[in-house]
Amino acid sequence: MTHGTVGRTFLQRLGMTGAATLLVASLFPIRATAQRREAPRLDPSRAVTPNPAFASFATGNALPRPDTDTLPVRRRPVAIEYSDWYGRRLKIHQVASWAMLPIFAAQYAAGQKLLDHGEDGAGWAHDWHGPLAGATGALFAVNTITGGWNLWDARRDPKARKWRTAHAVLMLVADAGFALTPAFAEDEDDDEGGGSRLKTHRTVALTSMGIAAVSWVMMLPPFRRE
Repeated sequence: MTHGTVGRTFLQRLGMTGAATLLVASLFPIRATAQRREAPRLDPSRAVTPNPAFASFATGNALPRPDTDTLPVRRRPVAIEYSDWYGRRLKIHQVASWAMLPIFAAQYAAGQKLLDHGEDGAGWAHDWHGPLAGATGALFAVNTITGGWNLWDARRDPKARKWRTAHAVLMLVADAGFALTPAFAEDEDDDEGGGSRLKTHRTVALTSMGIAAVSWVMMLPPFRRE
């Protein structure tokens, strides 16, 4: 057998094998099955809320402005600064306020002794009534200046503003009462109206003391509003 005959025989066999393969394939066609992959189901309990900022960029919507109802508007607290002199004036004011009560007690005792025994029988009350009245005027002058100055410095502080203002108003009313009290002092030349004027003098003085005492109690720690 020659080489040509062998080549033709090989090609014939190869052709017959390919033909047989095609015949089998036509009798038993191969069906391609596409695999269907379903999306995984999410557990509602493990769902994550999307960030509204990223959602807005994804959908093209504008972010809500702070002045709308969707977001609360939070105002930054304003810092209130007090100078060192504020603390010094407050200390002077407090010391003078504590000195007010013993001066009131001594002045009341002296004034009552003068009413009961007159100028001649008053003794020490006659000598101390005038100086005590001067001390009361000086004390209220100091407290009016220091308290009024600090009230102005704290005008931007909203903390207990109404309480501080009420305290200041009461003290100013007491100031006016003490300034008016000497006008009703006894006139030595008027014997007939002296007793009536002294009673008015006493009433105005005690009323002013009472108003000042109420204003003082307002600023004590148990009653002071913070």
